[in-house]
Amino acid sequence: MTVEKTILIERDDHVATLTLNRPDRLNSFTAAMHRELAAAIREVDDARVIILTGAGRGFCAGQDLNDRKVAPGEKVDLGETVEESWNPLIRTLKSIPQPVLCAVNGVAAGAGANIALACDLTFAARSARFIQSFSALGLIPDSGGSWHLPRLVGQQRALGLALTGEPIDAEMAEEWGLIWKVLDDDLLMEEVRATAHKLASLPPLGLAAIKKMIRSSWQRSLDEELDLQRDEMRRLGFTEDYAEGVAAFLEKRKATFKGR
Repeated sequence: MTVEKTILIERDDHVATLTLNRPDRLNSFTAAMHRELAAAIREVDDARVIILTGAGRGFCAGQDLNDRKVAPGEKVDLGETVEESWNPLIRTLKSIPQPVLCAVNGVAAGAGANIALACDLTFAARSARFIQSFSALGLIPDSGGSWHLPRLVGQQRALGLALTGEPIDAEMAEEWGLIWKVLDDDLLMEEVRATAHKLASLPPLGLAAIKKMIRSSWQRSLDEELDLQRDEMRRLGFTEDYAEGVAAFLEKRKATFKGR
């Protein structure tokens, strides 16, 4: 019997699209699916931009509870699941140099919502919903949720989402700054792909530096940030891509960037 892949990989020039592919389970994660996604991200490490989306009517419902069935009275170490599967994924999304664009095509619940928040640019279909569904199980927003939420929407809204578990629709998510952009369902992937190809045409070293600096800026004072800006401008100013960008501008032609 052929086992269907839980992660689909599609390449289009410098853009790689990874699709969570367990639509019958709202793309909820098993341990095997985590391993397959980690391998897929490694496989497309030569792409300049990565798109993450879901198959079917939902983006991701988080952890598949059937993958760690617990008998009545039995205990399970949830910290082990977080440490072995979810934490490495969130750290990878943060640390890889490529911009990661998330296309939330439907419900994003629990850790599934927090995967979306961990991506660099998150787009959502108008029908999408974001749900911090942890409190109903006596848990906390893992997969980076308790870190990203207050930084994106502020403490009151973060607490409201986490404590009540109330769904938030895509339009409100955009209004609150939880996501980058909401789009009509039939335009979602078209817009995400267009943005991905636009980014893929830009200097990759510069994009990687922007991602790294903005994501890590919480750790630095203003003076430290100014010093780092100086150092990065110096480094990037010596790249071939910067020289090509200036030359293309002066010659009124399209630039071709090589990432060096």
